[in-house]
Order: sequence, then structure tokens, then C-alpha cells
Amino acid sequence: MIVVGVDGLPAGVAAAEWAARESLLRGTALKIVYVVPAWCLEDGLSGAVAGIGAWMREGGRSALAEAVHAARHVAEGIAIDTALLGGDPRRELIEISRQADLLVMGGSGLSSLRGLLVGSVTQGVAGHAHCDVVVVRETAPDRRALVVVGADASEAQDTVLDFAFAAAAARGARLRAVLAWNWRVVAANQTLGEEPEISRRGLAEALAGRGDRYPEVQVSTEIVEGHPVDVLRHAADRADLLVVGSHGHGTLAGMLLGSVSQALLHLAPCPLAVVRVPSRADDDTGHRDLSRGRGPSRSR
Repeated sequence: MIVVGVDGLPAGVAAAEWAARESLLRGTALKIVYVVPAWCLEDGLSGAVAGIGAWMREGGRSALAEAVHAARHVAEGIAIDTALLGGDPRRELIEISRQADLLVMGGSGLSSLRGLLVGSVTQGVAGHAHCDVVVVRETAPDRRALVVVGADASEAQDTVLDFAFAAAAARGARLRAVLAWNWRVVAANQTLGEEPEISRRGLAEALAGRGDRYPEVQVSTEIVEGHPVDVLRHAADRADLLVVGSHGHGTLAGMLLGSVSQALLHLAPCPLAVVRVPSRADDDTGHRDLSRGRGPSRSR
């Protein structure tokens, strides 16, 4: 199941359309959700509070109806369910991600119904969701049948490359694997002449193995010196999808990939897929506590 969170704003509608197309590609159901404060769904409201609650519920239902209409317009025939949830948007979306194969959200804007920066919701959810997350911009670029994946030739990239290859194959798109390296970090490690070539070989081996499984996907590789965020922004210009990992170390980037993915939530020029890459610190209890507003804070 694919879940998409909407808020009545254009970016949310664009997210619903993207999620509907993805549901069609995957042959899976779509669930569209909208979150209001929990008290809006309580029984026994009276006076002005009851009026405000009714207004917020009606706004949620209107946003859901608009999203359903947009989804059916681009992907007729898919199974669509809706839900009006009560609570904090971040906690509710993190919790519902337990049931999802993919969680989709809009990428920017200010919610007039909740008074929250949607960007803050997106960043919080993308960092702690239990499934892969896709963030969709309000205005999508012209399609170029191209998927770009940020690679680092590490073992942690297996799930990221798997996602990218499957996405490219489903779309009949080319796949461009981009590895960014920082010469300052390499020089500090006194391996300036070795590390780029070592990573090139490792990445080539990883791509070759998946190429056997996806022979229809045309793959190209780029190793570029520069900051990973800048390199990936440029590489993904007018791409259909940019794929990165939720966290992990890029051997050449010299920084947590989580920092890169967080920056790209705001800066990616196309839909961004943040593929969940488990770490040794991950466990079910930690995620469960976080979804209820407790537990340690973790950067991805």
C-alpha cells in the first residue's frame, strides 16, 4: 500500500497525483490521509470550539475529496481509501508508515488549517518513517525518462540501488548513478589518488550485478568532485526522480548522508525518494517510542 499525506495545498495535490501514478505502476492500493488536531474529532464539543472543530473537519474532508479527484484523473481505476486522522501530523504519519510500502508527501508550503510549516512536517516524517518516503514538489519538471541515484559504493547503498533500479525499470527510464567526492576529505586521508578509483570500481560492481536483473535499464555512472547536495541537485535537474538513502556514510563525501537527504528535502529540483537504510542503532522499540513523541532523537 502507498500512503499519501495531504493538507489542501497545491504541493499536497501534486503528491496525491504522483502517488496515484506510482500505485498504478506498482499495482497496489492508495490511501490518502489528512490530519487534524485530535480534539476536532472528540465527541461533546460545544460553542465556538464545536464550530472551529466542524470547520477543520470540513476542511480536511474537502482536501481529501480534492486529492481523490486529482488521483483518479491521472490513474483511473486504482483502489483509493481515505482517512481523516486526529493528532500531530508528524506522529500520525510516522505511525501509519508502519502499514505502508511507501509514504508520499508534498514538499513545501504553510498549512492554513494547522498553522504548521509543511516543510517541518516533511523533514520530521522523512527522518523517522518506517518505510521509504517520497517528497513531491508543487510543480513537477518535464519528464525526461531519467532516474538519478546518489551513490557512495558502500554496502548501505544496496537498498538505495535496488529502489532506483526498480523505479527506472517501472518507468522505462534511464538510470544515472552519481557519486560525489570531496577532495579536501580525500587529501586529509592522504588517499587523493586512490579513493575515487576504488569507489569507481566498487560502484561499477554494484551496478553490474543489478544490471543483470534489470537488463532493460540503461545505466550511466558519474563521479563528480563537489559538495553532494550541489552535485545531486545539478544531476537531477529535470529528472523524473532523485533517489538517496535516509542515512549512512558516503566514503568520499565525508559527511552523513542524512545531512544530504535533509538538505535535498528542500532543494531537490524533482520528486525525491528517501530510501530507508537501517543502521545498527535502529530497532522497533526506538521507532515505536518516537512515533508516540518519546524516545531518542535521531538524525538521518
